[in-house]
Amino acid sequence: MKHVLKISDLSKEEILRIFALAEDLKEKCAAGIREPLLPGRVMALLFEKPSLRTRVSFQAGMIHLGGSSMMLGDDVGFGKRERIDDFTRVLSEYVDVIVFRSKLHATVESVAQHSSCPVINGLTELSHPCQALADLFTLRERVDTLEGTKLAWVGDANNVARSVAVACGRLGVEFSAATPPGYEFPTDFIAKLNEQCPGMKFSHSTDPHAAVCGAAAVYTDVWASMGQESEQEKRKLDFAPYQVNSKLMSEASSDAIFMHCLPAHRGEEVTDEVLDSPNSVVVEQAANRMHAQKGVLAWLLAAQS
Repeated sequence: MKHVLKISDLSKEEILRIFALAEDLKEKCAAGIREPLLPGRVMALLFEKPSLRTRVSFQAGMIHLGGSSMMLGDDVGFGKRERIDDFTRVLSEYVDVIVFRSKLHATVESVAQHSSCPVINGLTELSHPCQALADLFTLRERVDTLEGTKLAWVGDANNVARSVAVACGRLGVEFSAATPPGYEFPTDFIAKLNEQCPGMKFSHSTDPHAAVCGAAAVYTDVWASMGQESEQEKRKLDFAPYQVNSKLMSEASSDAIFMHCLPAHRGEEVTDEVLDSPNSVVVEQAANRMHAQKGVLAWLLAAQS
């Protein structure tokens, strides 16, 4: 049974196949064609955290593909009325794919272990694979070739940063990160990254100016993610020198794009001037969530046929 719980679950060839499907489906969508590749298929959305982009993009994408989806709320009693393994074994008999947005990555792994259908990680504290796929798909549309392109990450080494780093490693993109002291990538993550993506160009420092130098894309995220609200004031102080503003963007390539997974805290990690600039692709990234995920669904469910 194939699941997509983290980017490292996918090989380079599998990512490129997903991108090919996404590109084809995106072009057809723009022409008004909704190709029903998955008629009669049912997707369950199991969310422990709020969502705009993940929820709506998956639901709309499945409808475009001819299938249907259901949002599972508190009424199904996940994690409350019965053990997770019992819940999962029953749910996976009813649906063809489960998209799970979980507070804990270990819970997603448990659901995948007991599911008889594919499970897609819709976000955990450790990984956000669908976001990273959409991000690299967006970057691919903007550059001549991904191979050798430099992407700079400025800010917290969070779940999105980790997923984007692995996606870059899979596809030959140089990844340069700048994080405040104490917010860097864990050593065990870097060790795994080197193992999973041998030969990858990866650099990590506390200097945002060095990180963005020559970059084709500059990426940031909120300073305090969901679940870190109690740290917000401290993080504002620690991350203040890492704001992406016009001055920092000017140190990247002349035509560098700005990326953000949204929602953004304007005036904190990014200024309005950068977020709303012609080089900002944040809306394209959000739109590509649907197209990339349609590629994932088409590829994943075709493999189960």
